[in-house]
Amino acid sequence: MTKSGDISQYVVDEYSTALADAFMVSRVRRYDIAGKKLFERGEKYYFENLGIRNVIAGYKWQDRARRFENLVYNHLIYCGYDVIVGALGADEINFVCRKNGETIYVQVAIELTQTETIEREFGNLLRIKDNYPKIIVTGEQSFENTFEGIQYIYIRDFLSSI
Repeated sequence: MTKSGDISQYVVDEYSTALADAFMVSRVRRYDIAGKKLFERGEKYYFENLGIRNVIAGYKWQDRARRFENLVYNHLIYCGYDVIVGALGADEINFVCRKNGETIYVQVAIELTQTETIEREFGNLLRIKDNYPKIIVTGEQSFENTFEGIQYIYIRDFLSSI
């Protein structure tokens, strides 16, 4: 008998593949924005159905940021985007989205009340030196429309606009 922390990477990969093959989760690859190449490892997984996610993982208040990000991912897929997770050095761009030859970058933040959150979310997008649209989806309505070319979108507006 093994301890719960002694699960091999092989077993985790097999279960992850089975969940993706059963359309319970989506496997999202990582993309090096600066080097313009896909990583071979380090995928992220998003539930296809948040109700199933809540049954499996339980509904916990502290998981709301993960659910929020998953909601944005699901909406981007529904709207026809090809979505990958962006990497910029050690930093992450939540979503690099492509559709009809166009690209948009999307960061997700439930709240932008803490200085370090604002600096991280905007700083990551400002480091991208191309001219594709950059968006932050947030659960707050209290912000202006843009900051240094980065558009803020309240989640309800995002879900009805893109």
